Amino acid sequence: MLAYFYLYYQVFVLGYFAVLNLLYAWFSLVGLSMVARYARELSELALKDLLEREAYLPISILVPAYNEEKTIVESVRSFLGLRFPEFEVVVISDGSKDRTVEKLHEAYALVEEPVVFRKAIDSRPIRTIYRSLRYPNLVVVDKDNGGKADALNAGLNLARYPLFCAVDADSLLDGDALLRASRLFLEDDTVLAVGGTIRPLNGASVQGGVVEALRLPGGFLERMQIVEYSRAFFSGRAGWSAIGALLIISGAFGLFRRQAVLGVGGYRTHTVGEDMELVVRLHRSARERKQPYRIVYTPDPICYTEVPTDWKTLRKQRNRWHRGLWEVLWTHRAMLFNPRYGRLGMVAMPYFLFFEALSPVVEVLGYLMLPLAYWLGLLNLEFALLFLLLALGFGVLLSHLAIGIETLLFKRYASLWERLLLLGMGVLEVLGYRQLLALERFVASFQVWRKRGVWGEMRRKGLESPQVRGP
Repeated sequence: MLAYFYLYYQVFVLGYFAVLNLLYAWFSLVGLSMVARYARELSELALKDLLEREAYLPISILVPAYNEEKTIVESVRSFLGLRFPEFEVVVISDGSKDRTVEKLHEAYALVEEPVVFRKAIDSRPIRTIYRSLRYPNLVVVDKDNGGKADALNAGLNLARYPLFCAVDADSLLDGDALLRASRLFLEDDTVLAVGGTIRPLNGASVQGGVVEALRLPGGFLERMQIVEYSRAFFSGRAGWSAIGALLIISGAFGLFRRQAVLGVGGYRTHTVGEDMELVVRLHRSARERKQPYRIVYTPDPICYTEVPTDWKTLRKQRNRWHRGLWEVLWTHRAMLFNPRYGRLGMVAMPYFLFFEALSPVVEVLGYLMLPLAYWLGLLNLEFALLFLLLALGFGVLLSHLAIGIETLLFKRYASLWERLLLLGMGVLEVLGYRQLLALERFVASFQVWRKRGVWGEMRRKGLESPQVRGP
């Protein structure tokens, strides 16, 4: 009986990974085509003309913050220095227990304002609203703790402008990020949301809130995450965007039409995947109302964010992300295999169920089957090694393709040594690192309903640490 079970499972795993790798290859090629086309357009794009054009949509930058005293001042300085004709920065301190608000007081000369606004969506009570004497477009909100999604909802109520940009408090934006992302809303009034590329900040040279040079960090985990992020954005999200089925816009940086988000009720507070859930809800609402719309990814608007530097924090982050994925799939299960939702229901949602949510279960069970097969005398060692080499080799190929896009088309990590080192990381990533994360995602699949709607805290080194200080 066990022998038959193993044989059937082996056939299933072979078919599963064959389909998965074919899909990866297809999305990588589609994504490569899109990114290459964008890179050509970018070389012809005059940002000076964008900055000086009379037609533009003002933007509210919403910065939810919880215990971010180490990074908040530099992050806000980065946001205030962005090149854009008209914008405001709204920092929402979600009941921070450290000196987040005090640090902002000291750096930006805040004064209290009356708590007067139109409450379009629910959020926890706001204690105080401050405005900077030095920067009239800087607003700081101190509110009761309610989680990141609740903080964003409070910011949405206070935002004055038609577009809003949701940015993590530990992040820095490229100086032209808003110019490049917002032009898509001007070119097509059906665009509801735009996602940009997220890059690890660790190792970068930062001066005055501006990333002056990207350098590889010294830590093994940070380097691995650079490879991961390259593959996820330049292969995965670019491919999904190209076919009009983008389900994820990173919570670290996304640009949205404010009225569209208010129209679907803002951010859901009882989920750990509020960023993906909002994007899926925007898709669903537009499809149900038969409204022409687009939700897109653009490769160049860059947001830099600190990534975990220790294994414990990384595990918690990936556990939270995977639980968030399961919650979104369950909440919007009516979309699965439903032709009413087009490619979303027939392609994207099934893909994320079978090849993202369930993939760690299939992978971990496959590893557990190996000793069982050996014990039963069913393990064909040559075949197993060949399959393993093909799977790992294909993973390395996809990683190297994404690294090539980033380093050659977008000219990041200029030194030859850093580029070679990244290629080496692309090989090492499939030898242990990916398997350990698969195990954590496997565990997360059975912890889906715990710890919902709370902040995912991460140990910060801070933007003024030697790690990111300029030479």
